[in-house]
Amino acid sequence: MTTEQDTAPSSVPPSSSTDSQRMCCGGGMQTYPPRLDAVMPMTAEAHERSIAEMLELRRRQGYEDQDIWLFAYGSLIWRPECPAIESLRGYIEGFHRGLYLWSRIHRGTPEQPGLVFGLDEGGSCEGVAFKLSAQDLQCHLLALWKREMPDCSYRPTWVPCTLENGRTVPALAFVVARSQPTYVGQLSDEIIRKVFETARGQCGTTYDYVAQTAVALRNAEMPDETLEGLLRRCQPSVNAVS
Repeated sequence: MTTEQDTAPSSVPPSSSTDSQRMCCGGGMQTYPPRLDAVMPMTAEAHERSIAEMLELRRRQGYEDQDIWLFAYGSLIWRPECPAIESLRGYIEGFHRGLYLWSRIHRGTPEQPGLVFGLDEGGSCEGVAFKLSAQDLQCHLLALWKREMPDCSYRPTWVPCTLENGRTVPALAFVVARSQPTYVGQLSDEIIRKVFETARGQCGTTYDYVAQTAVALRNAEMPDETLEGLLRRCQPSVNAVS
């Protein structure tokens, strides 16, 4: 879930470097580094409105418990933003984890974007469900929104989450917004390997981000074989950024 999404101040033209390669992606042709349009940042007021709308939607659906569950599927697993009063393995259907969003600050730069995870439609996903206390909830959600929602690349969504104890709860999850320019969908291994080798942002490389998520999932006894296979196939060269 995470997911370390960010925004950049302006669009960036394609690199003229000889390292730029035209690669096949999703049935079409795509360059890396890509040309990305500017993304409008969300204001603090927009964050507050979005949080209020999500909490009101949950109330209208009949959930009176003031504590809420957060479904983490990326960096939120191993670098949580909010203190939790309980954490359990969780499972959701209808969405799957993938490297579906460009990152131009945390895991890359405007000139050399990295990738971060998002939940996209179809399949299923295992992750960690964190129970957030109603006490100081607004403060914690604002911090979470600031991290995950600097722009509209994600759609906060309530999803049915089955916990390891068999209980199903509504959990907050951050789903990709396909209409945003940061959404990339399925990428070829060739592009992902190039990103692994060249992209580095304020929080480190895309490769380290993906590898840490894979380790966290293994440690939680729910290894993601798709993710493990991606890391094996797209292992960076010895000359990659670190």
